Amino acid sequence: MKIAEIVSFLDATFHPEYQEDYDNAGFLFGNPQQEIRGVMVALDLTPEVIDEAIAKQCNLIVTHHPFIFSGIKRITTNNTVGRMIFKMAQHQICVYAAHTNLDNLKDGVNGILAQKLGLTDCHILKPFNGDPEVGAGMVGMLPQSIATEDFWNNVKQTLGLATLRISNPCHTKVQRIAICGGAGSFLISDAIAAKADVFLTGDLKYHDFQRAENRIILADIGHYESEQFSKELIYSIISKNFSNFACFIAAVDSGFVRYI
Repeated sequence: MKIAEIVSFLDATFHPEYQEDYDNAGFLFGNPQQEIRGVMVALDLTPEVIDEAIAKQCNLIVTHHPFIFSGIKRITTNNTVGRMIFKMAQHQICVYAAHTNLDNLKDGVNGILAQKLGLTDCHILKPFNGDPEVGAGMVGMLPQSIATEDFWNNVKQTLGLATLRISNPCHTKVQRIAICGGAGSFLISDAIAAKADVFLTGDLKYHDFQRAENRIILADIGHYESEQFSKELIYSIISKNFSNFACFIAAVDSGFVRYI
């Protein structure tokens, strides 16, 4: 089987046409006409992920974040991206990314995050062009109203968090939960309009928390942490549809931020 066949399947499943204008999702690097040997799934492309792919004889890496984002003017070994390109070329490794298009699918990044958090009756927070299956963020319900502190403990346990950054805890109980994997500050007003008790997302700045205005609790759960389950989603989709090659989730993929 050619890598091009896998790419065609990924395009049909993850719909690169739904990516944001600034994004660079899809097939990014390599020769798609070579035979597939194995697939490595990761959130980010790093030298460590490439080394693991080489060790496990994978010649296609599927990531959430595209490693070529704003363009490359020089390819040299003086920086990490250049060194990765040289190594992947030497080992004939291809790269595919499913980024904001996967964010914008109902069953994508936010869908699996909602599932992990136990949310039901979920729908897109900000649909695109009236399409309920495509858009930004998600809002859903916990099975029952629970104490806010119990909810925080569940979030920490589910996402493997040691700490949370939250706005003023204006609700003692919560049930209606809005989420956005990655950086979702642009959806704060939408979460408030949806009458969510809590909005979980990543990359909130100091003054973003001020926008809560005691109407909603904003919680920064981390960029990587909020998207970590997308690896499981991508792996599951590939594994269920192809049985003639090995697929792995990168063991060394752990994000760029450390908490001490």
